[in-house]
Amino acid sequence: MSNTRVIFMGVALGSAALAAFLAKGVLSPQAPSERVVEINKVEMSEVLVVKQEVRQGEKVTRAAIGWQSWPQASVRKGMITKTTDEKAREKFVGAHARIPLFEGDPVNGKKLVLPGSSGFMAAILPKGRRAVSVRISEATGAGGFILPNDRVDVLVTKKQNFEGAKGTTVTELVLSNVKVLAINQSLGQNAEGEQYVIGKTATLELEPRQAEVLAKVETSGQLILTLRSIADSGSKKMGDDGPRLSPQYAKGGGTGNAIKIYRYGIKSLSAATK
Repeated sequence: MSNTRVIFMGVALGSAALAAFLAKGVLSPQAPSERVVEINKVEMSEVLVVKQEVRQGEKVTRAAIGWQSWPQASVRKGMITKTTDEKAREKFVGAHARIPLFEGDPVNGKKLVLPGSSGFMAAILPKGRRAVSVRISEATGAGGFILPNDRVDVLVTKKQNFEGAKGTTVTELVLSNVKVLAINQSLGQNAEGEQYVIGKTATLELEPRQAEVLAKVETSGQLILTLRSIADSGSKKMGDDGPRLSPQYAKGGGTGNAIKIYRYGIKSLSAATK
């Protein structure tokens, strides 16, 4: 075999081997390359938020507020974080809400009045209203069932000379639809020895003129608070249009519209209602 022929055969074999190698690389499946996606981690903070709705003037309970994860970039001025005030939750338990607090909202210290701090009553009083405290008992305060934010009517019972009858008991309506701001409570005890809560004083929300009338009336007899139905606030007829003086007291009077009532042969008087 000549050298030229050997060279040609070597070149042919090399070409065939190269072609086979290239064909194998093209036809054989390649393992998919892993795609690495970098995810930016969001920094979070623990923010004190409202867990249960709190009405204006109500006390904040431990269940009403709590810590919740919050994006660090969304933390605004006034929000309370666990890193800045770890004991904030314990501090605000027992505080009173200046304004209504809604579930999910961040807690803001400016919306709360801490226990024992001054200015709470002034903070929740609407413009032009006055807070007036009156003495009550279990008998004169609807059996102790009157609570803050309830609506009551105010009656006065007093001794009055009427058409020659001395010492006749008169009961008159003084104010209606009055909002109760606070009740100063104490513990009572029934015949079985069980304790229950009764009010000693009730703080009412009134207009200045109404406060003057109530202060004068309180010196003349015993005040009685009658609890109004919560359904009255939802009706058009008895809507929440604020406290109202009864017609006779709005005119500066009282007792003039009283009527005679006989019970078991005993005469008493009661203010006529219109």
